[in-house]
Amino acid sequence: MTAPTIEPARATTGGSTDPALKVDGLWKIFGNRSEKIIGTPDADLSRKDLQEKTGCVMAVKDVSFEVAPGEVFVVMGLSGSGKSTLVRMLTRLIEPTAGTVHLGDDEVTSADEKALRDLRRKRVGMVFQHFGLLPHRQVLDNIAFGLEVRGEDRSERRDRAQEMVDLVGLSGYERSYPDQLSGGMQQRVGLARALAADPDVLLFDEPFSALDPLIRRDMQNEVIRLHHEVGKTMVFITHDLAEALKLGDRILIMRDGEVVQVGRPDEVVGAPADDYVRDFVSDVPKSHVLTLKWVMRPVNGDEAIEGPALQADQVVREAARAVLDNRGPCRVVDGDKVVGVVDDEDILRVVVAEEHRS
Repeated sequence: MTAPTIEPARATTGGSTDPALKVDGLWKIFGNRSEKIIGTPDADLSRKDLQEKTGCVMAVKDVSFEVAPGEVFVVMGLSGSGKSTLVRMLTRLIEPTAGTVHLGDDEVTSADEKALRDLRRKRVGMVFQHFGLLPHRQVLDNIAFGLEVRGEDRSERRDRAQEMVDLVGLSGYERSYPDQLSGGMQQRVGLARALAADPDVLLFDEPFSALDPLIRRDMQNEVIRLHHEVGKTMVFITHDLAEALKLGDRILIMRDGEVVQVGRPDEVVGAPADDYVRDFVSDVPKSHVLTLKWVMRPVNGDEAIEGPALQADQVVREAARAVLDNRGPCRVVDGDKVVGVVDDEDILRVVVAEEHRS
């Protein structure tokens, strides 16, 4: 199969739409005189060698990406890859050593204390693994807490909190206390609290890592549903590839503080940037992720194609029935343009390969 051209280490938004979030050349080095390292040969040392030579720890190294309005952008990597440090630098919970972060037209990295405080309260919502709920407050008051800090009227903030209760499926639990709720329900409270302020961007730092697998799946589905309903720009941090593939419009993979690859789920699975990513995705059921453009072949000029037209961005698994039911090849189209052809052999090649691996 022929892989589309992919930019392996920098994500950009398409078209002329301004990004909701733009990160440019972001570094975080922990240690004394860490800012002196950038731009020197020491910056190219491995983490271990840098720490042995200077006593400094390289957490995030020259990371750049853009997130489009309404996009779910997933940052994933193993423990120690720098992903949680990265997400905390987006609102300067951790101060960057160098680089810039723009939220819309505003530069976060140069904001004074008042501007930064307003940004955190009004424009960015954060959901963490540890829920951070106030144990002495009921669900409704926990959700309204951020609005209270902002100084909003009591009746207005409670009305808004009730809207969020209904949105995240907690109706009937308004008067419950956090210790009366399951882990999944507590995380719904955290999600509702983040949404209550109507932020421009939602940041999730491994929010479901501590949840049981079934509850975690339900919460992933809840994020997908909420994204469809409210259309918020989301940056989601995870160490779980399946979660990244399920949630992400695009995925940024980190290793040792650096960006390894950025791409759509099908790009990451279909054309891994290196052996590290290839190992990551080796067990992924490719028919669940790859689209028809990855398995189609060029149209033969003499070939009669009378089968149904299928979109190039349709996932192989979803298209399989139509292809297998057809007695001949099917057209693959991008909009109205025929870009390839696919038949049962092309589909079965992917499915059989999965069965051999399992």
